[in-house]
Amino acid sequence: MSNAPVQREFFLDSIRAWLMLLGIPFHISLIYSSHQWHVNSALPSWWLTLFNDFIHAFRMQVFFVISGYFSYMLFLRYPLKRWWKVRVERVGIPMLTAIPLLTLPQFLMLQHISGKGADWHNLTAYEKYNTLVWELISHLWFLLVMVVLTTVCLFVFKKMNRYITRHKETRDAPWSLGTLSLIFLACGVLYGALRRTIFIIHAPLLSDGLFNFAVMQTLFYLPFFLLGALAFTRPGLKNLFTRTSPWCAVGAALAFAAYLLNQRYGSGDAWMYETESVITMLMGLWMVNVVFSLGHKLLNFHSPRVTYFVNASLFIYLVHHPLTLFFGAYITPHISSNALGFFTGLIFVVGIAIALYEIHLRIPVLRFLFSGKPQNKAAKA
Repeated sequence: MSNAPVQREFFLDSIRAWLMLLGIPFHISLIYSSHQWHVNSALPSWWLTLFNDFIHAFRMQVFFVISGYFSYMLFLRYPLKRWWKVRVERVGIPMLTAIPLLTLPQFLMLQHISGKGADWHNLTAYEKYNTLVWELISHLWFLLVMVVLTTVCLFVFKKMNRYITRHKETRDAPWSLGTLSLIFLACGVLYGALRRTIFIIHAPLLSDGLFNFAVMQTLFYLPFFLLGALAFTRPGLKNLFTRTSPWCAVGAALAFAAYLLNQRYGSGDAWMYETESVITMLMGLWMVNVVFSLGHKLLNFHSPRVTYFVNASLFIYLVHHPLTLFFGAYITPHISSNALGFFTGLIFVVGIAIALYEIHLRIPVLRFLFSGKPQNKAAKA
């Protein structure tokens, strides 16, 4: 393994942070969309529904490409066991911290709001377990997926590194967006076929929270994670995404139109979810080019302000969800305008989240728990 320094990828750091922070307007717009959530406004907004659907259709696919890129970079820097320990600590400790401090109080608040707490004793043991899995993991699901992907890639990255070492001549082999599109089309079809098979054999398994997060979500995002790792090892592939492709922009727009049509006319009892997996696989791939090329042009520089939000993005994302639900439950009913409510919610959630971030910076144990990084006593907050 190599400890040689790698040139800082400022635009990838920035994109990763803004994708995570984009979860705030995503969840606030969910309150005002036509989608059923824990809390909803009295009347849905068509433009906030459209905005919500657009973010949902590509955000996490691009995020996992960047995660795979940085994960493989660290894989080459550390010994195998050390790499796994560092990666799991960075995502696992914040996840385990957020469950008792954030999602458990959030669950109790939602039980009170919905009045379902009174029916808790009527649930079976499995129903209680499954409810707790869904509600306590909640918006932390991507951290659990990262832990699973890191564990799986103990084997995959090791094999990948051996192959790359033996076939150095293929490092600069040309890559084609058309070929990648066919590969991701096949991945979407295979994922849809697997989901349909499970639906036919034992449909309740798809409603199991732990199976959904640890298996189905991991399988869906694995191709994007591996694509990011390959982009780190092959400059030609990385350059393919940082060069603007009009075809990717057009393809992403058409895929989003197909996504909306599937949402509008699809049926969950038919092939709606399988069709969605194919559409979002392709849209995710094409949006990698759109986001990377824009980010490379606009965000590839060092800025103290950007660095602040890069460092704060995980903490802000973790605390924003219960703040959003609190806003939706207790403040949204008093705001008649959806647009005013949306922007008020942004100010409310972001303002409190930044204040909490500043407070946590001054408490070493919280800095460790929400970052998974050992804290140097001499380090400044």
